[in-house]
Amino acid sequence: MKVGFLVNSVSREAGGLFHSVRGLARSVVSDTVNATAFGMRDPNTALDAHEWRPVAVCTFHSQFPPWGYSSHLVGALVAANLDILSSHGLWKYSSVASLRWHQQTARQYIVHPHGMLESWALRNAGWKKRIAALLYENQHLRKAACLRALCEPEAQSIRAYGMRNPICIIPNGVDLPLLSEGSALEAPAFAQGRKILLYLGRLHPKKNVASLIRAWEEVCRSEPSKTDSWMLTIAGWDQSGYESELKRMVTVPSVIFLGPRFGAEKADCYRTCDAFILPSLSEGLPMTVLEAWGYAKPVLMTRECNLPEGFAAGAALQIGTAPEQIAAGLKELVELSDHDRRTMGDHGRTLVSTKFS
Repeated sequence: MKVGFLVNSVSREAGGLFHSVRGLARSVVSDTVNATAFGMRDPNTALDAHEWRPVAVCTFHSQFPPWGYSSHLVGALVAANLDILSSHGLWKYSSVASLRWHQQTARQYIVHPHGMLESWALRNAGWKKRIAALLYENQHLRKAACLRALCEPEAQSIRAYGMRNPICIIPNGVDLPLLSEGSALEAPAFAQGRKILLYLGRLHPKKNVASLIRAWEEVCRSEPSKTDSWMLTIAGWDQSGYESELKRMVTVPSVIFLGPRFGAEKADCYRTCDAFILPSLSEGLPMTVLEAWGYAKPVLMTRECNLPEGFAAGAALQIGTAPEQIAAGLKELVELSDHDRRTMGDHGRTLVSTKFS
Protein backbone atom coordinates (compact mmCIF):
# COMPACT_ATOMS: atom_id res chain seq x y z
CA MET A 1 0.00 0.00 0.00
CA LYS A 2 1.14 3.54 -0.79
CA VAL A 3 -0.09 6.25 1.58
CA GLY A 4 0.35 9.98 1.02
CA PHE A 5 0.41 12.57 3.80
CA LEU A 6 -0.38 16.07 2.57
CA VAL A 7 0.36 19.03 4.85
CA ASN A 8 1.14 22.64 4.02
CA SER A 9 4.60 22.49 5.62
CA VAL A 10 6.77 19.48 6.49
CA SER A 11 8.92 21.54 8.88
CA ARG A 12 8.58 23.16 12.29
CA GLU A 13 6.76 25.99 10.52
CA ALA A 14 3.67 23.76 10.74
CA GLY A 15 3.71 23.98 14.55
CA GLY A 16 1.96 21.07 16.24
CA LEU A 17 1.13 19.50 12.88
CA PHE A 18 4.86 18.89 12.31
CA HIS A 19 4.92 16.53 15.27
CA SER A 20 1.48 14.95 15.00
CA VAL A 21 1.47 14.30 11.23
CA ARG A 22 5.08 13.14 11.22
CA GLY A 23 4.41 10.74 14.08
CA LEU A 24 1.35 9.35 12.34
CA ALA A 25 3.17 8.94 9.01
CA ARG A 26 6.14 7.17 10.59
CA SER A 27 3.86 4.84 12.54
CA VAL A 28 2.14 3.44 9.42
CA VAL A 29 5.35 2.46 7.65
CA SER A 30 5.89 -1.31 7.55
CA ASP A 31 7.07 -4.06 5.23
CA THR A 32 3.82 -3.70 3.30
CA VAL A 33 3.14 0.06 3.61
CA ASN A 34 5.13 2.91 2.10
CA ALA A 35 4.47 6.51 3.09
CA THR A 36 5.33 9.82 1.42
CA ALA A 37 4.83 13.32 2.85
CA PHE A 38 4.03 16.19 0.49
CA GLY A 39 4.31 19.87 1.40
CA MET A 40 5.62 23.31 0.52
CA ARG A 41 9.23 24.33 1.05
CA ASP A 42 10.05 26.94 3.67
CA PRO A 43 13.22 28.20 5.40
CA ASN A 44 13.29 25.20 7.78
CA THR A 45 12.53 22.40 5.32
CA ALA A 46 16.15 21.35 4.82
CA LEU A 47 16.70 21.35 8.57
CA ASP A 48 13.67 19.22 9.44
CA ALA A 49 13.07 16.92 6.44
CA HIS A 50 15.29 14.16 7.86
CA GLU A 51 13.04 13.98 10.95
CA TRP A 52 10.43 12.19 8.79
CA ARG A 53 12.59 9.12 8.09
CA PRO A 54 11.72 6.44 7.03
CA VAL A 55 8.90 8.43 5.38
CA ALA A 56 9.88 9.88 2.01
CA VAL A 57 9.49 13.67 1.74
CA CYS A 58 8.49 15.51 -1.44
CA THR A 59 8.49 19.32 -1.27
CA PHE A 60 7.60 22.07 -3.69
CA HIS A 61 8.33 25.73 -4.21
CA SER A 62 5.21 27.74 -3.44
CA GLN A 63 4.26 30.29 -6.07
CA PHE A 64 1.89 31.92 -3.57
CA PRO A 65 3.30 31.22 -0.07
CA PRO A 66 0.38 32.50 2.05
CA TRP A 67 -1.91 29.95 0.42
CA GLY A 68 0.67 27.24 -0.27
CA TYR A 69 0.05 27.05 -4.01
CA SER A 70 2.32 25.03 -6.30
CA SER A 71 1.45 24.18 -9.89
CA HIS A 72 3.44 20.93 -9.51
CA LEU A 73 1.68 19.50 -6.45
CA VAL A 74 -1.32 17.77 -8.05
CA GLY A 75 0.83 16.19 -10.76
CA ALA A 76 3.22 14.82 -8.16
CA LEU A 77 0.35 13.34 -6.14
CA VAL A 78 -1.05 11.63 -9.22
CA ALA A 79 2.37 10.37 -10.31
CA ALA A 80 2.98 8.84 -6.87
CA ASN A 81 0.23 6.29 -7.58
CA LEU A 82 -1.10 6.53 -4.03
CA ASP A 83 -3.73 4.13 -2.73
CA ILE A 84 -5.04 6.67 -0.24
CA LEU A 85 -4.30 10.28 0.71
CA SER A 86 -4.25 11.63 4.25
CA SER A 87 -4.87 15.41 4.04
CA HIS A 88 -4.03 17.55 7.09
CA GLY A 89 -5.36 21.02 7.83
CA LEU A 90 -7.82 23.24 6.01
CA TRP A 91 -8.10 26.55 4.13
CA LYS A 92 -4.91 26.12 2.06
CA TYR A 93 -4.23 25.00 -1.50
CA SER A 94 -3.62 21.49 -0.17
CA SER A 95 -7.41 21.15 0.11
CA VAL A 96 -7.78 21.95 -3.58
CA ALA A 97 -4.97 19.52 -4.40
CA SER A 98 -6.65 16.69 -2.43
CA LEU A 99 -9.90 17.24 -4.29
CA ARG A 100 -8.24 17.37 -7.72
CA TRP A 101 -6.20 14.25 -6.96
CA HIS A 102 -9.43 12.45 -6.05
CA GLN A 103 -11.13 13.64 -9.24
CA GLN A 104 -8.25 12.49 -11.41
CA THR A 105 -7.62 9.12 -9.75
CA ALA A 106 -11.04 8.16 -8.32
CA ARG A 107 -9.19 7.17 -5.12
CA GLN A 108 -10.19 8.16 -1.62
CA TYR A 109 -8.80 10.65 0.86
CA ILE A 110 -9.21 11.28 4.58
CA VAL A 111 -9.34 14.84 5.96
CA HIS A 112 -7.83 15.72 9.34
CA PRO A 113 -9.11 19.24 10.27
CA HIS A 114 -6.89 19.46 13.39
CA GLY A 115 -9.32 21.71 15.22
CA MET A 116 -9.78 24.11 12.30
CA LEU A 117 -13.57 23.71 12.38
CA GLU A 118 -13.82 24.71 16.05
CA SER A 119 -15.99 27.80 16.61
CA TRP A 120 -13.13 30.10 17.66
CA ALA A 121 -11.02 28.98 14.71
CA LEU A 122 -13.88 29.65 12.28
CA ARG A 123 -14.36 33.16 13.67
CA ASN A 124 -10.66 34.00 13.36
CA ALA A 125 -10.20 35.63 9.93
CA GLY A 126 -13.75 34.46 9.37
CA TRP A 127 -14.46 36.36 6.15
CA LYS A 128 -11.50 34.72 4.42
CA LYS A 129 -12.64 31.28 5.51
CA ARG A 130 -16.19 31.91 4.33
CA ILE A 131 -14.85 32.73 0.87
CA ALA A 132 -12.58 29.67 0.87
CA ALA A 133 -15.49 27.51 2.03
CA LEU A 134 -17.62 28.60 -0.92
CA LEU A 135 -14.80 28.26 -3.44
CA TYR A 136 -13.40 24.86 -2.46
CA GLU A 137 -13.25 23.87 1.21
CA ASN A 138 -16.83 22.72 1.66
CA GLN A 139 -16.59 20.50 -1.41
CA HIS A 140 -13.23 19.17 -0.20
CA LEU A 141 -14.76 18.22 3.15
CA ARG A 142 -17.91 16.68 1.68
CA LYS A 143 -16.01 14.47 -0.78
CA ALA A 144 -13.77 12.96 1.92
CA ALA A 145 -14.24 9.25 2.55
CA CYS A 146 -13.79 9.96 6.25
CA LEU A 147 -13.17 12.92 8.55
CA ARG A 148 -10.78 12.29 11.43
CA ALA A 149 -11.58 14.12 14.68
CA LEU A 150 -9.07 14.28 17.51
CA CYS A 151 -11.73 14.08 20.22
CA GLU A 152 -15.49 13.99 20.77
CA PRO A 153 -15.87 17.82 20.95
CA GLU A 154 -14.14 18.14 17.58
CA ALA A 155 -16.49 15.53 16.12
CA GLN A 156 -19.38 17.64 17.39
CA SER A 157 -17.86 20.74 15.77
CA ILE A 158 -17.59 18.90 12.45
CA ARG A 159 -21.25 17.93 12.67
CA ALA A 160 -22.21 21.48 13.67
CA TYR A 161 -20.41 22.74 10.57
CA GLY A 162 -22.78 20.61 8.51
CA MET A 163 -20.65 17.63 7.51
CA ARG A 164 -22.40 14.25 7.36
CA ASN A 165 -19.46 12.08 6.29
CA PRO A 166 -18.30 9.19 8.46
CA ILE A 167 -16.15 10.43 11.35
CA CYS A 168 -13.43 8.51 13.16
CA ILE A 169 -12.21 9.82 16.53
CA ILE A 170 -8.49 9.15 16.90
CA PRO A 171 -6.42 11.32 19.27
CA ASN A 172 -2.91 12.56 18.62
CA GLY A 173 -0.11 10.46 20.05
CA VAL A 174 3.43 11.06 21.30
CA ASP A 175 6.49 8.90 21.89
CA LEU A 176 7.28 8.55 25.59
CA PRO A 177 10.72 9.92 26.50
CA LEU A 178 13.06 7.98 28.75
CA LEU A 179 12.97 10.02 31.94
CA SER A 180 16.28 8.58 33.15
CA GLU A 181 18.02 10.49 30.37
CA GLY A 182 17.43 13.79 32.13
CA SER A 183 17.95 12.68 35.71
CA ALA A 184 21.21 14.64 36.02
CA LEU A 185 20.08 17.69 34.01
CA GLU A 186 20.74 20.89 35.95
CA ALA A 187 18.21 23.68 36.23
CA PRO A 188 18.92 26.53 33.79
CA ALA A 189 21.01 29.40 35.16
CA PHE A 190 18.26 31.96 34.61
CA ALA A 191 16.01 30.14 37.08
CA GLN A 192 18.25 31.19 40.00
CA GLY A 193 16.78 28.49 42.21
CA ARG A 194 13.16 29.28 41.35
CA LYS A 195 10.60 26.78 40.12
CA ILE A 196 9.66 27.08 36.45
CA LEU A 197 6.18 27.28 34.96
CA LEU A 198 6.53 26.65 31.23
CA TYR A 199 4.46 27.76 28.27
CA LEU A 200 5.74 26.26 25.02
CA GLY A 201 4.13 26.73 21.63
CA ARG A 202 3.17 29.17 18.95
CA LEU A 203 2.89 32.83 19.98
CA HIS A 204 -0.54 33.50 18.52
CA PRO A 205 -3.67 35.17 20.00
CA LYS A 206 -5.43 31.77 20.01
CA LYS A 207 -3.00 30.53 22.65
CA ASN A 208 -4.14 33.31 25.03
CA VAL A 209 -0.63 34.06 26.32
CA ALA A 210 -1.59 37.72 26.83
CA SER A 211 -4.16 36.68 29.45
CA LEU A 212 -1.56 34.40 31.03
CA ILE A 213 0.86 37.32 31.42
CA ARG A 214 -1.86 39.52 32.96
CA ALA A 215 -2.78 36.72 35.34
CA TRP A 216 0.83 36.08 36.32
CA GLU A 217 1.44 39.74 37.08
CA GLU A 218 -1.75 39.92 39.15
CA VAL A 219 -0.66 36.94 41.24
CA CYS A 220 2.82 38.41 41.69
CA ARG A 221 1.28 41.62 43.04
CA SER A 222 -1.33 39.96 45.28
CA GLU A 223 0.65 36.92 46.46
CA PRO A 224 4.34 37.93 46.41
CA SER A 225 5.27 35.55 49.23
CA LYS A 226 3.97 32.59 47.18
CA THR A 227 5.26 33.57 43.75
CA ASP A 228 8.77 34.76 44.64
CA SER A 229 9.97 31.17 44.28
CA TRP A 230 8.43 30.75 40.80
CA MET A 231 9.02 32.15 37.34
CA LEU A 232 7.10 32.01 34.07
CA THR A 233 9.09 31.03 30.99
CA ILE A 234 7.55 31.49 27.56
CA ALA A 235 9.17 29.38 24.86
CA GLY A 236 7.69 29.80 21.41
CA TRP A 237 8.07 30.92 17.85
CA ASP A 238 6.78 34.34 16.88
CA GLN A 239 3.90 34.75 14.46
CA SER A 240 3.30 38.10 12.72
CA GLY A 241 5.17 40.12 15.34
CA TYR A 242 2.98 38.98 18.24
CA GLU A 243 6.00 38.28 20.46
CA SER A 244 6.90 41.99 20.56
CA GLU A 245 3.37 42.83 21.63
CA LEU A 246 3.56 40.28 24.44
CA LYS A 247 6.95 41.52 25.62
CA ARG A 248 5.62 45.07 25.91
CA MET A 249 3.02 43.82 28.38
CA VAL A 250 5.56 42.45 30.86
CA THR A 251 6.32 44.60 33.94
CA VAL A 252 7.72 41.99 36.37
CA PRO A 253 11.17 40.36 36.20
CA SER A 254 9.85 36.82 36.75
CA VAL A 255 8.64 36.50 33.13
CA ILE A 256 11.28 35.38 30.60
CA PHE A 257 10.97 34.78 26.86
CA LEU A 258 13.20 31.96 25.62
CA GLY A 259 12.45 32.20 21.90
CA PRO A 260 11.71 29.12 19.79
CA ARG A 261 12.79 25.76 21.16
CA PHE A 262 13.03 22.62 19.06
CA GLY A 263 14.64 19.20 19.31
CA ALA A 264 16.97 18.79 22.28
CA GLU A 265 16.34 22.36 23.46
CA LYS A 266 12.61 21.69 23.62
CA ALA A 267 13.22 18.45 25.52
CA ASP A 268 15.37 20.37 28.01
CA CYS A 269 12.51 22.83 28.56
CA TYR A 270 10.20 19.99 29.53
CA ARG A 271 12.79 18.22 31.67
CA THR A 272 13.74 21.30 33.71
CA CYS A 273 10.30 22.85 34.23
CA ASP A 274 8.18 22.15 37.30
CA ALA A 275 4.78 22.58 35.64
CA PHE A 276 3.30 23.33 32.22
CA ILE A 277 0.47 25.68 31.24
CA LEU A 278 -1.70 26.05 28.13
CA PRO A 279 -4.40 28.76 28.52
CA SER A 280 -5.63 28.30 24.94
CA LEU A 281 -8.92 29.60 23.56
CA SER A 282 -9.19 26.82 20.98
CA GLU A 283 -7.40 23.54 20.25
CA GLY A 284 -7.90 20.33 18.35
CA LEU A 285 -5.85 18.20 20.74
CA PRO A 286 -2.60 19.90 21.83
CA MET A 287 0.64 18.01 21.36
CA THR A 288 2.41 20.16 23.96
CA VAL A 289 0.15 18.95 26.78
CA LEU A 290 0.74 15.33 25.79
CA GLU A 291 4.49 16.01 25.65
CA ALA A 292 4.49 17.65 29.08
CA TRP A 293 2.65 14.66 30.53
CA GLY A 294 5.16 12.40 28.79
CA TYR A 295 7.83 14.13 30.89
CA ALA A 296 5.65 13.61 34.01
CA LYS A 297 4.87 17.29 34.49
CA PRO A 298 1.68 18.65 36.09
CA VAL A 299 -0.41 20.71 33.70
CA LEU A 300 -2.72 23.72 33.92
CA MET A 301 -5.04 23.92 30.92
CA THR A 302 -8.40 25.18 29.74
CA ARG A 303 -11.42 23.07 28.88
CA GLU A 304 -10.85 24.22 25.28
CA CYS A 305 -7.77 22.00 25.12
CA ASN A 306 -10.18 19.07 24.68
CA LEU A 307 -8.40 16.75 27.09
CA PRO A 308 -10.99 16.10 29.84
CA GLU A 309 -9.18 12.82 30.51
CA GLY A 310 -6.45 14.87 32.17
CA PHE A 311 -8.83 16.37 34.72
CA ALA A 312 -10.45 13.00 35.39
CA ALA A 313 -7.06 11.36 35.93
CA GLY A 314 -5.80 14.05 38.30
CA ALA A 315 -3.07 15.03 35.84
CA ALA A 316 -4.18 18.64 35.30
CA LEU A 317 -5.77 21.65 36.97
CA GLN A 318 -8.59 23.26 35.00
CA ILE A 319 -8.36 26.99 34.36
CA GLY A 320 -10.64 29.39 32.54
CA THR A 321 -9.58 31.67 29.71
CA ALA A 322 -10.02 35.04 31.49
CA PRO A 323 -7.02 36.51 33.38
CA GLU A 324 -8.75 36.25 36.77
CA GLN A 325 -9.59 32.59 36.10
CA ILE A 326 -6.02 31.82 35.07
CA ALA A 327 -4.79 33.64 38.19
CA ALA A 328 -6.94 31.38 40.39
CA GLY A 329 -5.30 28.35 38.80
CA LEU A 330 -1.82 29.81 39.28
CA LYS A 331 -2.51 30.35 42.98
CA GLU A 332 -3.69 26.76 43.29
CA LEU A 333 -0.53 25.51 41.58
CA VAL A 334 1.94 27.39 43.78
CA GLU A 335 0.10 26.25 46.91
CA LEU A 336 0.55 22.57 46.02
CA SER A 337 3.34 20.67 47.69
CA ASP A 338 6.22 19.27 45.65
CA HIS A 339 4.80 15.81 46.34
CA ASP A 340 1.37 16.76 45.02
CA ARG A 341 2.86 18.24 41.84
CA ARG A 342 4.94 15.10 41.27
CA THR A 343 1.86 12.95 41.78
CA MET A 344 -0.04 14.99 39.17
CA GLY A 345 2.84 14.59 36.76
CA ASP A 346 2.98 10.83 37.36
CA HIS A 347 -0.73 10.61 36.60
CA GLY A 348 -0.11 12.44 33.34
CA ARG A 349 2.69 10.08 32.38
CA THR A 350 0.43 7.09 33.05
CA LEU A 351 -2.40 8.66 31.05
CA VAL A 352 -0.19 9.25 28.02
CA SER A 353 1.33 5.77 28.16
CA THR A 354 -2.11 4.12 28.19
CA LYS A 355 -4.14 6.36 25.84
CA PHE A 356 -1.91 8.70 23.83
CA SER A 357 1.32 6.88 23.00
